[in-house]
Amino acid sequence: MTTTHTTAPSTTDHNQTSRGQRVELATYTTDTDGLRHLIGQRIDGIVHIFDEPDTPGKISYLVEQGLTSNSELTALVSDYVAKAAKLGYPPMHGWF
Repeated sequence: MTTTHTTAPSTTDHNQTSRGQRVELATYTTDTDGLRHLIGQRIDGIVHIFDEPDTPGKISYLVEQGLTSNSELTALVSDYVAKAAKLGYPPMHGWF
């Protein structure tokens, strides 16, 4: 008896990115860019933190990705906002 094996077509698109809800973690004001927002979002199950301007046309930054606990997230947000207040501009400015 001959047996044939047929692979079933995949129903998942491996190029599709899974994005969770965007959550505002903090807002802060800079001397140079005005109001900015720290945004958290899961992308393909990995936590990403973005620093985004309130005004369109200004630069957005990826601050961090891959945080594994809420305590890491809380510490990062607290430190980032404190550093921004001290600097007067987004802490990620100049890192790219």
